[in-house]
Amino acid sequence: MLVLAELFLYTITRSSNEDDQIHSYHKSVHHSFFYILKIYYYCNSNQSPCIVSSIKRTSSDDQNFITLVILLDAELAVRDGTDHTFYAQFNKIDMLKHCIVVFDGDQPIACGAIRALDEESMEIKRMYVHPLSRKKGLATLILNELERWSSELGYKRCVLETGMKQPEAIALYQKNGYHRVPNYGPYIGVDNSLCFMKIVSSTFQI
Repeated sequence: MLVLAELFLYTITRSSNEDDQIHSYHKSVHHSFFYILKIYYYCNSNQSPCIVSSIKRTSSDDQNFITLVILLDAELAVRDGTDHTFYAQFNKIDMLKHCIVVFDGDQPIACGAIRALDEESMEIKRMYVHPLSRKKGLATLILNELERWSSELGYKRCVLETGMKQPEAIALYQKNGYHRVPNYGPYIGVDNSLCFMKIVSSTFQI
């Protein structure tokens, strides 16, 4: 574990902008070390461990992100049934500037995204873990990374919507400190929608 963490930190250090201020440099190293500890824990907390080699911050133009979202939408079409067309209109990925993709080796296995809902809130979107990589803690890893990114960008809270037909997602969000809030935006009055919120502004401060 120590060797893995050292190699990861070395990579981050070498890729840092030499003109960055010392505080920013130490902040990036601190966050990088957090990621590697998280990855080590999740990959060793299951009898069938995965190997997470990288977490990539990208945008919705990324082909790996697009591929995973196609799989997500195919799964949601089955779960949502006749409601899928309604929800799909709010899940378009064009113009998403903040997306992440998790890799096992060179294979994309999980993804997620955030988009600004208002001046203080980021909305979590398009979370997905490939079926062969589930029950290994990757969903929590993605969620934590999206919360961290939101905090870095200066947002105070993360909000999200999920459906009553997705009990695994509901359990994930509640386990990670999200609480129910009144439905917002297009989900107001939609009986099948559940909306959640979590304050993240102070969660990731050094």
